[in-house]
Amino acid sequence: MEAEKRGGIQELFAGIVKLLLLFVVLYFFMFAIKLMGAAFKMYGKDFAEMLMQRTANPVVGVFIGLLATALVQSSSCTTSIVVGLVAAGALTIGNAVPLIMGANIGTTVTNTLISMAHITRGAEFKRAFASATVHDFFNIIAVLFMLPLEMATGFLSRSAVWLEGLLVGTGGIEFVGPLDMILDPAVDYAKHLIGAHPWLLIAISFVIIYFSLKFLVDIMKSLVMSKIESYFNSYLFKTPLRAFVLGILFTVMVQSSSITTSLAVPLAGAGILTIQQIFPYTLGANIGTTITAMLAAMITASPAAISVAFAHFLFNAFGTILILPIRTVPPRMSVAFAEIAVKRKFLTISYIVVVFYLIPLAVILMMG
Repeated sequence: MEAEKRGGIQELFAGIVKLLLLFVVLYFFMFAIKLMGAAFKMYGKDFAEMLMQRTANPVVGVFIGLLATALVQSSSCTTSIVVGLVAAGALTIGNAVPLIMGANIGTTVTNTLISMAHITRGAEFKRAFASATVHDFFNIIAVLFMLPLEMATGFLSRSAVWLEGLLVGTGGIEFVGPLDMILDPAVDYAKHLIGAHPWLLIAISFVIIYFSLKFLVDIMKSLVMSKIESYFNSYLFKTPLRAFVLGILFTVMVQSSSITTSLAVPLAGAGILTIQQIFPYTLGANIGTTITAMLAAMITASPAAISVAFAHFLFNAFGTILILPIRTVPPRMSVAFAEIAVKRKFLTISYIVVVFYLIPLAVILMMG
């Protein structure tokens, strides 16, 4: 009896230690994502701004938004530049909409890069890569639906301007994400120490992501033995609607869809969540990131900012509604692609380089 009691206490203590370790590793993981984004911005922001001014052709606009976001690793950064250009009169709201569509695709490169940390472990990599690319396939399908519709009718830009007209003059209290408060000081300190060498910041962030993901998967696998899997399955991700709402709320809280969706990658890799559970969560994250942008826009009370924020929200909202009849397609595509990628791992790197960088650059040079 005494031995059982002692064993129970030891098990509880071990569980608490693992949970604390999980939070520490999560901190380093999210810090590395923010650091990587900050480093890419040092390289890419001026180039991204120059790119965005070549947006007369909506198709080129999509690829410019995609490439610019893949370069700076942040759709929020791209959207902020778009807001500035619209406010300055360098861009119309009609030209801004394709950029936002492209930014939605470009931001998914972060997930795919993070899934690469699992590449040496076959089954794990297959699950992680599928969970990362389901976001890509959804956004690509949404653009294929919405871009021709926008080009034919202008309904997104018209609706955004109409909604902005209802809200001009709206002000508010600044919303500061709790994660920003604990991550930004560390990121700023790292930039202060080695900010003159962005390549070094990128290298450090990749190393931290690799090891933090490895530890995350190991810790979560051991915690699964303590019923965390049943908690995810029976509560947080029990239904698609619940996963969708969780994606919205968590993204609004952390103010980054990249962090929200990237956290699902190791959960998939560890086998805790399935692609069917992650997909609605990803859709929620897409909506959540636009709510954050709307809050920021209303704070500025800038008509340009509010128009762009509404265009972003409407694109994601309508994209989600339009995908419902074929909601099984993106998960099936990502799983099929992951099955190929796990056998031919060079395709993973080729996919990132070709889809996010080479194709957009080629289209911009040929059609821009």
